[in-house]
Amino acid sequence: MVAQIAEQNGNIDCGRVKNSDKQLMQQNELDKIFDECCMKHGICSHEVLRDRGSDSSSNVDRSKMMRKASFKLSWWCKGENGDQHKHDIVSFEKGNITTAERSSKQISLKWESDPQTVLILTKPNSVSVRILCAQMVRWLKEKKKLNIYVEPRVRAELLTESSDFNYVQTWKDDQEILLLHTKVDLVITLGGDGTVLWAASMFKGPVPPIVPFSLGSLGFMTPFHSEHFKECLDSVLRGPVSITLRHRLLCRVIRDAAKNEYETEEPLLVLNEVTIDRGISSYLTNLECYCDNSFVTCVQGDGLILSTTSGSTAYSLAAGGSMVHPQVPGILFTPICPHSLSFRPLILPEHVTLRIVVPFNSRSPAWASFDGKDRKQLAAGDALLCSMAPCPVPTACQVDSTSDFLSSIQDGLHWNLRKTQSFDGPRELQDIIQI
Repeated sequence: MVAQIAEQNGNIDCGRVKNSDKQLMQQNELDKIFDECCMKHGICSHEVLRDRGSDSSSNVDRSKMMRKASFKLSWWCKGENGDQHKHDIVSFEKGNITTAERSSKQISLKWESDPQTVLILTKPNSVSVRILCAQMVRWLKEKKKLNIYVEPRVRAELLTESSDFNYVQTWKDDQEILLLHTKVDLVITLGGDGTVLWAASMFKGPVPPIVPFSLGSLGFMTPFHSEHFKECLDSVLRGPVSITLRHRLLCRVIRDAAKNEYETEEPLLVLNEVTIDRGISSYLTNLECYCDNSFVTCVQGDGLILSTTSGSTAYSLAAGGSMVHPQVPGILFTPICPHSLSFRPLILPEHVTLRIVVPFNSRSPAWASFDGKDRKQLAAGDALLCSMAPCPVPTACQVDSTSDFLSSIQDGLHWNLRKTQSFDGPRELQDIIQI
């Protein structure tokens, strides 16, 4: 596989290397190629493929990696022999997930070393969630011997209940939050979809696998039930477990005063959608939309929604967009109350970059919100760039990705629920029966 990567990137013929000098030269060239590939794609597969035994600093690297549980991702399809046809995608020694390739097949996570650290995130201001959190923390520590991280608010609540929870760890500032993905093997959320969105927002890069428990009003991403948390967590920690890779959008605001497209504000990641609307203005929103520098359309209405497929059951659905399986890679382009009879929603491929511009002839500024937060004003000449983020959000499935998705829209939305049509028999059949 290393030879294939080298051949694709630099046309290096490994068969012509016949002496140690040439092998050393080839290794140096490979290192350069791997570094460029890693920086370009964010997929550090060479750290898995290379033999670290010859590296003089391998002891230091290995000590750092041992803090994270390694696992392997594979996907399978139902063929003639059921689940027997499987193949590995890539093994991540650091426990970080980036998208290596796309597939509609079910993805499975198998731990290669036991998880050591979990992060528990909870919905605030809920007595039932607080009680469940205390029970779960105690069980994970006593029965599974895991290191446990919680938010500072949750740690204070646990210590108020009992000083026995002093083993629970937390963080002090935002800088420590940025390093959580290097310590945490598994994330557990207690709440609804909003808690899952909050968990995803804490990780700007790779996201650990998330096990979402349903304690909210409506959940499309929370398949696990809290009353069976011990069985569920025991199964997830033992593995393998089916997961859904939920793609995120990377959004960047470019102001009119910027000298080039690289001079942007801090990028924002969204798991559901980015919304551009008219805010408090009574005027129609006027937005020029481009897809990879090709003009798409001019939106005149209340606004526009750019959604992930995971967010297809959120605001986009309310605006008339399609419901899409969360593992389908794509970007939903859904207008909000367009002043046009022919403006239908679109689903665009994952690899495109969308550019939404507020033209200079717009009567009022627009407002952008990212997963319902971080609201920003877009003045005339400002633009919003939106593309697929490299690091998805992996969420554990109760059954599999498709079964969980169908169950969520059937139970949460009562999708296509109606009375069954009575059967009195067709007229031809009635005539035959009478004869």
